[in-house]
Amino acid sequence: MERNIGFKERRYIEELRILTRATALDCVIDDRFDRVIYVIRQGDMGLAIGKKGDNIKRLQTVLGRRIEMVEYAEEPGAFVTNIFKPAEVVRIERGPDDGPVNVLVNKKSDLGIAIGKAGCNIEKARLLCRRFCSLEIGEVLLAQEES
Repeated sequence: MERNIGFKERRYIEELRILTRATALDCVIDDRFDRVIYVIRQGDMGLAIGKKGDNIKRLQTVLGRRIEMVEYAEEPGAFVTNIFKPAEVVRIERGPDDGPVNVLVNKKSDLGIAIGKAGCNIEKARLLCRRFCSLEIGEVLLAQEES
């Protein structure tokens, strides 16, 4: 549960607050995928995105990086579901002996969305779950239909 917010992260959080009037709880600068990931306070997501994504577009031009936002939730299961949106997460399964958590999605199209291009979405989930929930994300799997 390491959450160190440096000077640059604080500056980015303040920039978000000025442009959108939304509150960010945390900010992760991901240099590997050239993006900034904001964790938005529960209920502020609409303010942060803006009409037709205007606030995100403005923030991207100001910061010069891709912006991604995740709505915070107290419960780890709900938080993991928010991280993987718009993919529909069916359930989250704990591994044996408090091992990595596997995320199950319903449709094959959601599997691609959840993993992301070059694994960027699953990497985002791993970063945020380590920071907020002390969870380790294992794999994203397709849920087996029970007949």
